[in-house]
Amino acid sequence: MPPNLLKKFRQRFGISAPRMTVTTHVAWYWRMLGLVAVLSCSLALAAWMYDAGRRFAGFDRSEAEQELSQLRESVGKLTQETASLHANVNASESKLQIERAAQTQLGRQVKALEDENARLKEDLAFFENLIPGEHRDNTLLINRFRVDPGALPGEFRYRLLLLQGGRRDKPFQGNLQLLVTLQQDGKAAIIALPEEGAAPAYKISFKYFQRVEGTFRVAPGARVKMVQVRIFEGGSTQVRATQSFNLS
Repeated sequence: MPPNLLKKFRQRFGISAPRMTVTTHVAWYWRMLGLVAVLSCSLALAAWMYDAGRRFAGFDRSEAEQELSQLRESVGKLTQETASLHANVNASESKLQIERAAQTQLGRQVKALEDENARLKEDLAFFENLIPGEHRDNTLLINRFRVDPGALPGEFRYRLLLLQGGRRDKPFQGNLQLLVTLQQDGKAAIIALPEEGAAPAYKISFKYFQRVEGTFRVAPGARVKMVQVRIFEGGSTQVRATQSFNLS
């Protein structure tokens, strides 16, 4: 063996050769498992330290969850109570509306009865004030003629009491006419009622006395200043009685 080759062999495999290190081969999945275990321990330790820090600061998770559960229960109860109160309020409002409607209706009925009673008292006073034997002739009297605005625009209500004096063997037959003096669009005008087709509503027939009531309508923008009532007997054009009522 040549000297140089022998020298190189001794340097590589002799006593002075570099030391060889022998390591055990570990599979990759074992390394991953170890890494996961280390991370899990780190996370558990961090969670424990976080929880311990909150407890040290006065925060307890279990107590907070218990208080939160109690608050939710209280909110549920308050919601139920609120719904019950709303239902009671709605029922009370409905009952109150019904009572108000009934009260309004009763008020209207009472007002109508009071008006009727007042008219009857006026009629009674009128007849009581008549002197026995007075108006023994065939005089026709108009008493308490009045005109008032109605509920609708341009509507008016009128009423009067007719009295026939003297002895009558048969009822008085005639008709009623209204002359309405009004102002519309700055101009004065007189309207005669009834119009054509409405004459039957103005027919009158009585033996001793009769109360007459009715309505008439004018243009909504018209201003009624005076209404005159005229009474005719039979088909005559001669006025038997007349009376006027001023509204302005």
